[in-house]
Amino acid sequence: MNEQIEKTESTQASTTSSSDEKKHYWKTNLKYLGVLLSIWFVTSFGAGILFKDALNEITLGGFKLGFWFAQQGSIYIFCLLIITYIFLMNKLDKRHHLEDE
Repeated sequence: MNEQIEKTESTQASTTSSSDEKKHYWKTNLKYLGVLLSIWFVTSFGAGILFKDALNEITLGGFKLGFWFAQQGSIYIFCLLIITYIFLMNKLDKRHHLEDE
C-alpha cells in the first residue's frame, strides 16, 4: 500500500515538473520569437520605410542605404535571424533534453 502511495506521489511530482518544464520551454520559445520578429520588423519596416531618408545619406556599394535595406537588407537580416533562431532553439532543446539523436 505504501509503495502505491509513493508511486502516485512520484508520478504527480514528475508530472508537475514536466508541466513546469513545458511552460518554461514555450515561454522561452515565445520570448525568442518576439525578440527576433521585433528585430525583423525594425529592420524591414523601420529601416526600409520610416528611416529611409536618414539612411539615404549613407551609400553602400553605390546605392543609398535606405534603398538597400528596402530591397536587400531586410532579406539578409531575415536569413540571419532564421540562423539565430535555429541556434537558440537547438540550445534550448539540449537544455530541456529534447535534441534529436
